[in-house]
Amino acid sequence: MRTIWLSGAEWLAVLRIGLGLWWLESWRHKDRKGWFERGTGIAWAADVAGKHRWGVVRTGFRRVVEPRLKLIAYVVVYAELALGLGLVTGFLTPVALVAGLLLNLLYLTLMIHDWAEQGQNAMMALISLVALFAMGWQVWSLDAAFGLFL
Repeated sequence: MRTIWLSGAEWLAVLRIGLGLWWLESWRHKDRKGWFERGTGIAWAADVAGKHRWGVVRTGFRRVVEPRLKLIAYVVVYAELALGLGLVTGFLTPVALVAGLLLNLLYLTLMIHDWAEQGQNAMMALISLVALFAMGWQVWSLDAAFGLFL
């Protein structure tokens, strides 16, 4: 593969790191006090799920999320932080890429009506797929330094 300036593996690392920074920004701009103390994030998601055109989303939210509102709030917020850190540092990168892909697909499904959010989640999912199947952890990563997943 011919590339300009960096090798193909290095460009994939740039893509991986950029995706990690995107997750970190998603974590940074969250009102964590609102999410944890007032339940604002999950309340918003409950409103979206309650009006969702797909019954499976409404039912799934009621069965999985509603009994565990506070726990799910922590899981969502700290998953975004863990994904960002994992991708930026290249630590357990395939795990972070698969988890991020699943989280983006969950967001994509929940927010099927909100096209502004759809673009972000679709692009993040696409980057996750490319970085996963092209093994974007081969350079500039802790995984490469430790000889993991090579």
